[in-house]
Amino acid sequence: MYTGKTVFAQLLEHLPLHQFRLCVKRYNGNYKVQSFSCLDQYLCLFFAQLTYRESLRDITTCLLGMQNKLYHMGIRGKIARSTLA
Repeated sequence: MYTGKTVFAQLLEHLPLHQFRLCVKRYNGNYKVQSFSCLDQYLCLFFAQLTYRESLRDITTCLLGMQNKLYHMGIRGKIARSTLA
């Protein structure tokens, strides 16, 4: 059984994380953020686009169904509908 990178991880390799972090820092995107960073938000919405999710409830249900894989996907914060909104 192949235990290599997931499709999600392979697509994220094309995201320039250094550039993303510079933009967040420049515009002070993580100001007063407690646990759910801009990168977590981006990764959740990136996942939603890839899996054709249509609503916040659909996104959170799907992501919480894969709770044990979120850390490996790069999502470190706690996911809730109100947080994504």
